[in-house]
Amino acid sequence: MSKPLLVLLHGFLGDRHDWQPLLHLLEPHFHCLCPELPGHGLNVDQPLPTPGLEAAAARILAQLDSITPHGAQPGRFHLYGYSLGGRIALHLAKQLALSAPERLLSLTLESSHPGLASASERQERIASDAVWAERLRHEPMTDFLDAWYRQPPFAELSEQARSALIEKRAGQNPAALANCLQACSLGLQQDLSALPGQLPCPVHYLYGERDSKFAALAQAWRAQAEQQPGTNKLHLHPIVAAGHNCHLARPEAVAEVLIQQLQQIHLQKGL
Repeated sequence: MSKPLLVLLHGFLGDRHDWQPLLHLLEPHFHCLCPELPGHGLNVDQPLPTPGLEAAAARILAQLDSITPHGAQPGRFHLYGYSLGGRIALHLAKQLALSAPERLLSLTLESSHPGLASASERQERIASDAVWAERLRHEPMTDFLDAWYRQPPFAELSEQARSALIEKRAGQNPAALANCLQACSLGLQQDLSALPGQLPCPVHYLYGERDSKFAALAQAWRAQAEQQPGTNKLHLHPIVAAGHNCHLARPEAVAEVLIQQLQQIHLQKGL
């Protein structure tokens, strides 16, 4: 029996190598594809329009359609996205819901925002991301990264872990990242909080118990989803001893959730 395809989308400042701690745990069960987001890794020559989330999702889908691993089930896949990758995954899932809903076997988000509800919040975020983008364009990359990883979502990072991330990310292209940051600003994102109830596949959400912001967001989103029409709900999976980046802090725990939940789908569907 062929293994199902699992697509993993990294976060802002990341690349395909971010998934290495997970891959050796997942690959016995899945064919894993790790496309890089526009402006990241090998895709620095892919500037996005503004707004750019729909375009980013369309590019990822086109990349998937052009590359299917040997032995993978054609056309159908599980989708996992972390942070910005999760926000792009939401838009990709919405596109598939309208064009080919049977292709998406599941959607799993890690520390991802469904979208801001108020116009004032969106404007504040657009302005904030514009400031960060300017810093990217004009400051040394290491200075930008040090400031970025001192934001509240990364408060659990030790100085050693922060320094390691800065060293790992310092070779990225700042102009390409600035374009992606502004084009994919949370302030330009559609409010997709109602999407889980509109999808024909399970939707899972992972968050670190030490990430108070996204733990609260996850609980509020699930409560909202339970009030919406449709039988499909948001399934929460708190990851113990993890902050914003669960798959970096606890790869074994994240892999366990994925293997258990996604294999259950295949048993239920007889795939």
